[in-house]
Amino acid sequence: MNNYPIFKASIIVTGELEKELEKILSDYPKNKLFLVTEQNCDRFCFPLISQTTGIEHINKIVIPAGEESKKLSSVEKIWLFLSRNGADRKSLVINLGGGMLTDLGSFAASTMKRGMDFVNIPTTLLAQVDASVGGKTGFNFNGLKNEIGVINQPKNVLIDTRFLQTIDNKNFISGYAEMIKHGLISSPEHLVEVQNYNLLNIDLEILRGIIARSVAIKDSFVFRDPNEHGIRKALNFGHTIGHSFESFAMESGSPILHGYAVAFGMIAELYLSHKVCNLPFENLCDLSEWLLGIYGKFNIEEDQFEDLYELMTHDKKNEKSRVNFTLIPKVGEVAINQNCGKELIFEALSYYKQLNY
Repeated sequence: MNNYPIFKASIIVTGELEKELEKILSDYPKNKLFLVTEQNCDRFCFPLISQTTGIEHINKIVIPAGEESKKLSSVEKIWLFLSRNGADRKSLVINLGGGMLTDLGSFAASTMKRGMDFVNIPTTLLAQVDASVGGKTGFNFNGLKNEIGVINQPKNVLIDTRFLQTIDNKNFISGYAEMIKHGLISSPEHLVEVQNYNLLNIDLEILRGIIARSVAIKDSFVFRDPNEHGIRKALNFGHTIGHSFESFAMESGSPILHGYAVAFGMIAELYLSHKVCNLPFENLCDLSEWLLGIYGKFNIEEDQFEDLYELMTHDKKNEKSRVNFTLIPKVGEVAINQNCGKELIFEALSYYKQLNY
């Protein structure tokens, strides 16, 4: 018996994935089952569900791996695949993969036939603790991350830590950033739990419970504010500056993983939290040092601040053409809708730039 929290959304954290998936598949006609995945997941992750009763009937499309596939042409491929194989409103789409794949497949299912049922099976830590909850779908456009999309909830999300054996350490650490964020914005106890977990000796059984509690934090914000008009904005901590780093790196031809970008962004936004919301200076220093120890440093130069700021002005979270932040007055509390001026943002970037690790 586990001590996992009760989720508001249809999220199942399990060590018996095949049984849970079999129950879901049995609710749909055999010829109306579709699987969307990508090359790496097809090779390493699909075998974990390949013996599930009912999966033998599934129609499968495999798209190329990598963030560069998160684009309109990939959505079109999925739409064509569904259309040519007789998908309709009684069909089920299963998205097997990381956040890129689940965002992409969820958008395709949400817009095909004006909306089809879909189930997400996230296979990376980032996807399990972040993309799995909240119903955000979409793809990158015009050099901006997740610029096109809709909010639509999956029928179910199935989370199994066994998939994490298929990812490398860098991708594991990337996902860990979102768990750190959940502790910072909501729960000092969860932050301590995350800080104390041994990243050098991954115990999947212990991790399953930590993931469940981390997902429950995001789930609670989403349940209270599904369309991100208010408190759900708490989940954006670290993302305004983090997304600018991520987009800048992508444009420069040296992409960085999303979780690393969020970790870098959290450090800069911790500085803003100190300046705007009186986060204690000691917390700023201790957390910055800890995050640097895990994620290293994204090297930026002062003459790049203007480009980074320009990217921030395009962020979807902005209101009235002002750069909008979620900040933390102290660990476990948030202050949403904090508008910071250009000069202060540059100050935060300078703080980040001068840190040593």
